[in-house]
Amino acid sequence: MAPLKVGDKLPEGVKFEWAPITDDDPTACGRPQEYDANKEWAGKKVVLFSVPGAFTPGCQAHHLPPYIQKISEFRNKGVDVIAVIASNDAWVMNAWGKVNGVKTDDILFLSDTKTFFSQKYGWPAGMGDRNGRWAMVFDKEGKVVYAENEKSPSQVTVSGAEAVLAKL
Repeated sequence: MAPLKVGDKLPEGVKFEWAPITDDDPTACGRPQEYDANKEWAGKKVVLFSVPGAFTPGCQAHHLPPYIQKISEFRNKGVDVIAVIASNDAWVMNAWGKVNGVKTDDILFLSDTKTFFSQKYGWPAGMGDRNGRWAMVFDKEGKVVYAENEKSPSQVTVSGAEAVLAKL
């Protein structure tokens, strides 16, 4: 399938896996479970960004931190959900969120191993089964209002927090 583009709708049946970050006990990890994006994102404005891998140098140092630092700016622009996906499993995504001090209500760390969203509707990285580095914004009706892919997985420009905020 081709990547989603502006004007497309979030396809039916989009599921991720996640292990919720338990805010009451930061050392605990919720059991991995299915996350039904169609259900959870219904009626919400969503920023979804994809990274090649949790804990990788570019993702850890340059892609994720600005999203964490600008959570309130996203909320002020009406964003209900900020989610990051990677091909890592739910345990690794959970650990990545914890290491960065992120709470479940701030950013969702989702494993893209259920419906392989990046492969079907986004952009793969071209490095085995890794996700590409890209960002999409869905409006409250589930329609894509922003969709951009980095020319190189080592770049963080059009998929970065600043670029996405500028389009909201």
